[in-house]
Amino acid sequence: MSTNPVQPSSRSPERTRSQRRILSLLKDFKRPLSAQEIYVELRQEGQRIGLATVYRALDALRLEGEIQSRTLTSGEALYDLPHRDEHHLTCLQCGLSVAIDDCPVHELTNRLSQNQHFKIYYHTLEFFGLCANCQPSLG
Repeated sequence: MSTNPVQPSSRSPERTRSQRRILSLLKDFKRPLSAQEIYVELRQEGQRIGLATVYRALDALRLEGEIQSRTLTSGEALYDLPHRDEHHLTCLQCGLSVAIDDCPVHELTNRLSQNQHFKIYYHTLEFFGLCANCQPSLG
């Protein structure tokens, strides 16, 4: 009886056809897409795929760090390639989302990765409040 633990494979996992199609679509669009948008685009390309299959493929890709997701205030998730970390200011009233270029937690990410021996694929940072147009006028 062997007591050696099973080591995870160092090679990348085999991709399903649906996962490959989704990754290709996200590369082509160069912007975050919702699961529904991905589904519609694949169907318009003549792909026979169901919405549940799209969600399963997105979930598997996200868990492997191949894509990242961001949930909007409406509850809808957007999916994108993990090309960079995401930072936003989001208005709770109108839904306006403004990207923040500066990363205030970059050092923390590096420290956590080293100290906790945790492979971090990406991070998101989102501030919620009211934009200038939605704030009640003072005075």
